[in-house]
Amino acid sequence: MFLSLAWRNIWRNPRRTAVILAAVVIGVWCMVFLGALMRGMMVEMVDNGIATLTGHLQIHRKGYQSDPVIENSMRDPGPASKALQDSLPAGSHWTARVRVNAVANNARHNAGVTLVGIDPACEAKVSFIGHAVAQGQYLKPDDDYGIVVGQALLEKFETKLGHKLILMSQDTGRQIASRAFRIRGVFHAQQRATEKQFVFVTKAAAQDMLKLGSGISELSALLPEAASPQKAADRLRGELPGAYEVLTWPQLLPLIKLYLGMMDSFVVIWYVVVFVAMGFGIVNTTLMAVFERIREYGLLKSLGLKPWGIIKGVMAESFFLLLIGAALGNALGLATVWALSYHGIDLSALAQGAEFFGMGRVIYPEAHIKDILTANLVVFILGLVVCLYPAVKAARFTPVEALAHT
Repeated sequence: MFLSLAWRNIWRNPRRTAVILAAVVIGVWCMVFLGALMRGMMVEMVDNGIATLTGHLQIHRKGYQSDPVIENSMRDPGPASKALQDSLPAGSHWTARVRVNAVANNARHNAGVTLVGIDPACEAKVSFIGHAVAQGQYLKPDDDYGIVVGQALLEKFETKLGHKLILMSQDTGRQIASRAFRIRGVFHAQQRATEKQFVFVTKAAAQDMLKLGSGISELSALLPEAASPQKAADRLRGELPGAYEVLTWPQLLPLIKLYLGMMDSFVVIWYVVVFVAMGFGIVNTTLMAVFERIREYGLLKSLGLKPWGIIKGVMAESFFLLLIGAALGNALGLATVWALSYHGIDLSALAQGAEFFGMGRVIYPEAHIKDILTANLVVFILGLVVCLYPAVKAARFTPVEALAHT
């Protein structure tokens, strides 16, 4: 009976019902869409960090992470490579790299860069560079004098494909080593800072230039989506001697890990802020409905309806309004996320600010079921709580006061 009466009552005044529904729909839409937008930013930050030469985990010689100099390179990567082959789950990929700080220069400009020596075939399966070359060609395994640079660095040096670029760094004998490379390809990255920072040559060329022999700086692994980097790292630590250290991506990217924790809190705070704004509208409109129907409540009480029955009636009406508003708000929010999931939101005008947080130039919203459930629980639970005040107000009127009201 209460549900039937509540359903009829909410449509007695369609305009007032539309006002409450509009408040609930806009609130739920804001929660779902902006929650998906913030989640998309978080996913973008993690994906960019992992793809930009980090991977899910890395193996170094002990001490390299705190002091990444050529002297701390792995001179014999054999045990670490075997441990990766034996311990990682099926579907994993890994690669060996030489990574050192260097100075790049040509006839007009010079700048500090990170020289990365790669195995082209293996690297393409682990990091972004395998599919990022937009001009020219990707490195070939036997190209000892080819180099791939970023578009931003190419523009900064006012050079182009086919021109030479000289790299200088310190070799294992603590002497200045230099070599002229010819630009074979130009890559595009999500962040211009990445395009300015990294230059890629073959691993053999880097080892020869730096007199490393078969030594490398790091081994980086990319795991299947369902695999746990922490569990894989623990297995590797059990197999490798103490001369090696195994680090997962949260340890390699501590700033991004901090941002993720902050953003989780921001999502909850945002939900509460939106609900507070929405709650004022719900309470105000429900109170208006209660005061308009004082005589009705008085009549019901005079006929024997208990105060709890009036509270149940008002709460049932609020439940229906929240249910309809949440359904429409969820549909609108998911439709907005779906509409933006193909092209994303272009932040090129804010690229420098976005790069500070590790985000790319385009953000793709991602709706997670956990965020949607949290938003709806906030709306339903807190919505029913704030509607208790008008309901209790209606139940406290005495029949004499209510019937005397004009």
